[in-house]
Formats: sequence, structure tokens, C-alpha cells
Amino acid sequence: MTKEAQAVRTDVFPTEASAGREALLGKLSDLLSHYRELARRNGWSITAAGVGTAGFVDIHEGSVPFASDNLPGWSGVRLRDELEEASGLPVVVSNDAHALAVGEAWAGAGRGLTDFLCITLGTGIGGCRIVNGRPDYGHSGYAGGFGHQIIVYGGNPCTCGGSGCWESYASVTGLLRLAEEAGLSGASPERLFADARSGRADAAALIRVYIGYVAAGLFNLVYAYNPQAIIIGGAVTAQGDYLLDPIRRELNDKLMPVYRAVQIIPAELGSSAGWMGAAQLAFQSGLDR
Repeated sequence: MTKEAQAVRTDVFPTEASAGREALLGKLSDLLSHYRELARRNGWSITAAGVGTAGFVDIHEGSVPFASDNLPGWSGVRLRDELEEASGLPVVVSNDAHALAVGEAWAGAGRGLTDFLCITLGTGIGGCRIVNGRPDYGHSGYAGGFGHQIIVYGGNPCTCGGSGCWESYASVTGLLRLAEEAGLSGASPERLFADARSGRADAAALIRVYIGYVAAGLFNLVYAYNPQAIIIGGAVTAQGDYLLDPIRRELNDKLMPVYRAVQIIPAELGSSAGWMGAAQLAFQSGLDR
């Protein structure tokens, strides 16, 4: 894959993950077979497959040592081995946040950037640091757990088993929890932002608190990594500059001056970033072999 490469076909299939590990592995194997047959009919050549998956990915083994209950039975799956055996293709496995960041680096908001962080504000908070187009995996592949930095000691419980994590305050789940605590339970994130935009005082106050929590985690990341930019994706970024401008002001007002050059920019690729990043990682692995 080169920078000029184009997708020749894009399909969306439900994971039906609740059916368990074997069912999901079977579905992935069937998809690989489907695309190999599609390639044969069209005269295309498939050289490798890339997979972005939820859970913690061991990059050396291509396995998933731990995944949440959103993927029942997924913990411990040796995904690369399973799919290589089923397909006969080289397979590269990445955490979904890492794949998303690579996609943005290759064809999205990260084009032209050499060192940036990519953050996704969704049900949880995922992240990845990109250096010269490639993810910083850390020692085993687990780097980027930015959502589990502690911003409130002894604070709200987190799904990781800890408390006070950034994810507990700055994710969409965190926003809804803040709304419930403020007596605004039952409203969707979109409704909360719409009410704030329209001038409803309690919603506007809630959104200011939420933005403060988002900024708190970003302060830590800027001081730790001194990135060229932070690309922010996820559901709430549909609010555009209404969300991002106050975050920029918070950082500009409170960071030490030497750190204030960091850019805060929205992700561009939406739901396509993950598969594009997985494809690029598969390509890069071929260059490395």
C-alpha cells in the first residue's frame, strides 16, 4: 500500500460478539475466505491481512491477553495464529485505538505530522502515540492506556477496577455520570450539548465541568510527551469547535508557555480510521520482513 492507494471495496458486518469466541473467530475466518474469493474473481492479489481489535494486544504474539466483557471469551485468544491458520495469509493484529491512530496518520488528520497523540472519547477513552507514522507500542504493546491515568485520587470507580481514572470523567460514560449527579439524568450527550448551546444554564455548567475534565487529562499527556498535536476523535467530537475551542483555551491558559504550541485538532476519518490503519500496519509489516 502506498500513500496513493485506494480502497477497492468496503463492507460492514455485525460482529455478533455476544455469541462468543469461536463464533467470532469463525466469522473472521469466513470473511477472509470471502475476500480471497472476491480477489480471485477480480484479479486482485491479497498479500496480508490487518486486524484492529478491542482489548490489550501483545504485539509480539498477536494475541489478546485481556479483553472486556464486551467481547465475551476474547481474553487469551491467539488471534494472529488462528487467522493465519485459517487463511494462509500473514496477519497483523493491533489494538483498535492503535489502528485508528495509524489510519489518521496515513490518510487523515495526522498527514504531515511526525509526532502526535490520538485520543478517542467514546464509551471509554483509547489512545496511541504516533512517531514517524508508526505507533509507540511500549514494551509489550499496551502503551496508550491514557484513559486510566488517575486525575482524581480516590474518585469515581472505573471499569478497570481502579478509581479516579480519566475515563471515569472524560468519556461519554463519564459525561452521563456527571449529568446524573447534576440531576440531568436521562439526557443523551447530544441533548446535553444542544441544551448547553441553547443557553440552558444547568446544561452549560455541566459541559464546562466536563470540558475541564477532558483538559485535565490532556495537560498530563502534553507534559509527558510534548507532542506536535493531539488528534481527538470519538462520538462527542461531532460537537466540533464548540467542544474543541474551550479545550484549546484551557490548554493555552494553563500550560507552561513552552508547551502551548500543541495543536488540538479533530479526527477526520470517522469509522474508517480503524480498518485503514489495520491495512497500513499490514503493509508496513511486509516492508519490515
